[in-house]
Amino acid sequence: MEEESLKFKTAQTLKWNTIDRLSSQVLYAVTGIVLANLLAPEEFGLVGAVLVFQAFAALFIDSGFSNALVQKKSPTETDYCTVLYFNLCMSVAIYAVLWFCAPLIDDLFGAAGRLVAPARVMFLSFVINATAIVQTNRLTKRMDVKMIAVSNTVGLVASGAVGIWLALAGMGAWAIVWQTIVLAAVKSLLLWCTSHWWPRERFSLASLRSIFKVGAGIMASSFLNILFQNIYSFIIGAYYNLSKLGYYTQADKWSKMGVSSLSQVVTASFLPILSGCQDNLERFHRMMSKTHKFTAYIVFPSMLLLAAIATPLFHLLFGEKWDEAIPLFQMLVVRGIFVVLTSLYNNHIIALGAARRMVYSEAVKDTLAIVAIIATLPFGIGWLVGGQVIATVVYFVYAVWLVSSTTQYSSWTMAKELLPYVALSLLSLVPVTLLPLLLHHPLPLLAAQVVAFTAVYLAANSLLHSRIQQEVLAYLLHRKIQ
Repeated sequence: MEEESLKFKTAQTLKWNTIDRLSSQVLYAVTGIVLANLLAPEEFGLVGAVLVFQAFAALFIDSGFSNALVQKKSPTETDYCTVLYFNLCMSVAIYAVLWFCAPLIDDLFGAAGRLVAPARVMFLSFVINATAIVQTNRLTKRMDVKMIAVSNTVGLVASGAVGIWLALAGMGAWAIVWQTIVLAAVKSLLLWCTSHWWPRERFSLASLRSIFKVGAGIMASSFLNILFQNIYSFIIGAYYNLSKLGYYTQADKWSKMGVSSLSQVVTASFLPILSGCQDNLERFHRMMSKTHKFTAYIVFPSMLLLAAIATPLFHLLFGEKWDEAIPLFQMLVVRGIFVVLTSLYNNHIIALGAARRMVYSEAVKDTLAIVAIIATLPFGIGWLVGGQVIATVVYFVYAVWLVSSTTQYSSWTMAKELLPYVALSLLSLVPVTLLPLLLHHPLPLLAAQVVAFTAVYLAANSLLHSRIQQEVLAYLLHRKIQ
């Protein structure tokens, strides 16, 4: 009965996380398409410059303690209150620092004063988000993520409407700034109104110390991860120009719509499950295998298909305005395959409480990234992004070895679990690459490519009696999961 209950909770969590990500990305895409047609690449570059610093601010506010609470088997009321108050204090302190640093950021990117006011307003979003981190964490811990999905969806509808209205009114980059603020405010308000949890006057240094080991490890790892996620935006904006940063920001944003969605579904859905099995290695290995195969079943076909249909997709949505972003998008989507898989492997390590190993792992990844940057920077933005892809693939090989040594799960077994889905995805690409010879208009070409790829992939998995596909279809059709 416990196994059946776990399967049901897993399926429900996956369901709502998937609904959350799909609805979020559809709404995000609609808004993004409108804004991409209304705003210039340089205006996106302006906001992209602000986002570099906002990513670090958000990291220090969370400090890794929220993930540590998910990893902890039985967090107390004091634990939750302590983390909330700590996050709020950190958010206010960091906002004050960034408010005074806004002119320096403007000078760094050569924005001639255009970046100061938008930055000061946009930085408020991470203060607002800090108020709801624990609310989100409590729902995730209980594997009750329905209201997280609802709050994200409502927030995106409201913020998208504001962003489009301001863009049509000629507000330029301010449209994206206020879109970000409204999204954070609506999400936080809904979570506070529906979570039925209010903090008490409790703050405990002992509680903070109890989760510090895992939290500090996650924060250090996340710091290095975010540093090298954003270093490319920083270099492109400072070394090249804001227009080039605009093209990269668009490619990065649209690629992350798929990559981040899959990564967040995997992280939010599987970490609580894996943490619950941390004391039973045999059961932990079974869950590792199941989550690994499921992730491979989803990530390889979806990312390779996105890369293959990039040109008709961009032409349909934007015309030829953003053509310079297409090859960057394709490379980043392929890189995303390995980003999602390494996110899954990080879950395995965090679930066992070995977060310190992730710091060493990030050090390896960042060293590879630095080497790639030094080797490719003089040759232009295309080479810079290509080097990023190669560095990520090399790091993925290391990550497989690391998770294998940490969890005592064979790396050869992991490779065998991935290979069938790699092969079937590549097979499904064959008709996709041939269709442009017959069709030329973006809309029919795009539709035909998606249908052909999906049909081949599902049929091939069916012929090979894929257990993962059977379970996915059984859940979607409301049949009993065996």
